[in-house]
Amino acid sequence: QVQLVESGGGLVQAGGSLRLSCAASGTIFKINAMGWYRQAPGKQRELVATISSSGRINYVDSVKGRFTISRDNAKNTVYLQMNSLKPEDTAVYYCNANVLPYSIGYSYDYWGQGTQVTVSS
Repeated sequence: QVQLVESGGGLVQAGGSLRLSCAASGTIFKINAMGWYRQAPGKQRELVATISSSGRINYVDSVKGRFTISRDNAKNTVYLQMNSLKPEDTAVYYCNANVLPYSIGYSYDYWGQGTQVTVSS
């Protein structure tokens, strides 16, 4: 079993910054892609950013130039630096990781519990 624990959410004024962290623990042989998703009230969950094990990165267009995703493979941790925050960034942010528990077999997707980010205007 794998647990993802997120931290770093909170309330910030428009134009401010926050840094989210997500640490994975448990039975882990390798973590493939890691990423951040968000879900605003009344909306579907959407991808924000992903980073592969080799460092290939993908962002949703609305955060390009403002958010930066990174990971520390030694710590099984992914980060999301969010700058120039806007009220429309308000959402619950979820961490996701695709984990290979053993050297052979299947990989599985795991989710964190979510952390609230609120941006006031």
